[in-house]
Amino acid sequence: MLARDFAILMFVCFVWATNFVATKLALTVLHLPPLFFSSARFLVVFLFALPWLLPWPRPRLRIVMVGLCMGAGGFGLVSIGLMSATPASAAVVTQLGVPITALLSVFMLGERIGWRRGVGIALAFLGAVTVMYDPRGFTLSFGLIFVLASAMTSALGMVLMKKMENVQPMQFQAWVGLSSSVPLAFGSLVLETGQVEAAMAGGWLFVGALAYVALAVSLLGHSLFYTLVRKYEANLISTLTLMCPLMAIGLGVAVTGDRFDLRMILGTAVVLTGVALILLAPRKPAARPR
Repeated sequence: MLARDFAILMFVCFVWATNFVATKLALTVLHLPPLFFSSARFLVVFLFALPWLLPWPRPRLRIVMVGLCMGAGGFGLVSIGLMSATPASAAVVTQLGVPITALLSVFMLGERIGWRRGVGIALAFLGAVTVMYDPRGFTLSFGLIFVLASAMTSALGMVLMKKMENVQPMQFQAWVGLSSSVPLAFGSLVLETGQVEAAMAGGWLFVGALAYVALAVSLLGHSLFYTLVRKYEANLISTLTLMCPLMAIGLGVAVTGDRFDLRMILGTAVVLTGVALILLAPRKPAARPR
């Protein structure tokens, strides 16, 4: 991977790390219903990207599926999960999307994972789990089912995205916004109450949180991420995004005074070792279709 592209991916990971803070505050401090907040988020994305919506990319059903997986699946489901799951347990379960993406990329895209990259994936995953896993805070909850579903749908969306051709980043964002905002809004109307009251009570804090997650995290972050997914193997990109939860932990240490103990230090070292192996591994050509 080029140094410039690696720097862009690390910037995306940092933006996504701040997204956890903004979303958590919106759900717990402002008491916004998760489906409502997610639907409003993707409505803003859709409105900003609307000029790039047409022509409808082909295959048409696939772009809709990608939008659902990357938008409603990736963010809507994890927002529901965070209402009851602890942050530590949710972070661990989210990382299951890495091996899921690697496996899907092999079976659906014909990508090959060499031994060096395979070891790097395993080390990065093990290190991330070591950093985030706290036996005192890891409790199985119903919310983890939604977090796991989010990891699975995001992995599927990433692999399906690799099969899309001639789709520009803003056009992709327009279809993510459209494909996600409609079902999320319908789910909010059916399953949630007090949406308008919560938004009015949140005031400018609600507007600020919504603008940040929609414009910075979704439009900017995911547009940059989309260009990298089109350029590199899905299993490579998904593994390097393990830096996102590590950055989220770093933000917790810097902003909220969270502990950074020996377990976190060792886990971080293992992740960085895995990332180095991934970056140094020779690029494998995709297998030719039979």
